[in-house]
Amino acid sequence: MFRELSGATLQTGETIQEDTVMTTKITAGGLLPELDLPLAGGGDIHIGGEGGWRMVVVYRGLHCPKCKAYLTKLKDLSGGFADINIDIITVSGDPEEKAEAFKQDLGLDFPVAYGLTVEQMKDWGLYVSNPRSPEETDRPFPEPGLFILRPDGTVQIADVSNAPFARPDLDNLLGGLTFIQTKDYPVRGTGG
Repeated sequence: MFRELSGATLQTGETIQEDTVMTTKITAGGLLPELDLPLAGGGDIHIGGEGGWRMVVVYRGLHCPKCKAYLTKLKDLSGGFADINIDIITVSGDPEEKAEAFKQDLGLDFPVAYGLTVEQMKDWGLYVSNPRSPEETDRPFPEPGLFILRPDGTVQIADVSNAPFARPDLDNLLGGLTFIQTKDYPVRGTGG
């Protein structure tokens, strides 16, 4: 359980009220709740369930300079992830116009999904923040999350943060995922 902070009414009319809510904890070896989201540039994407190896990176939104730096680094390493057959998907709660601007500003060539709702953020076990001001953004947004999904849909790695500067090191992650695939390394953290 976590306590959300009260926020002023936002431009979207959505508020986060102060009350205790349950949030899902995504477990290692478990499943990421499936959902369909629209993509910047058109179309939509199904996230979760069976497929190839996938890395789902949740970013805070267009307003976040740390997200821009992190996803620029991911773009630079995307060839290495492609070499080990890991598809990259990025997700935010931004509306279409902000997701489009984010994708274009960074020149991203992997999917940029948008429109993640507060309920979906909670279903994925993400921390949710209210904007500090209308200049930051106009709606609640997810704090960073990263999920590595195996081809059978199970979660190999789940990393959720409540701050934009606490995320997995991408070089280390690439090396670790190469090891996981080469050695058929099991999902860790399922004991006890």
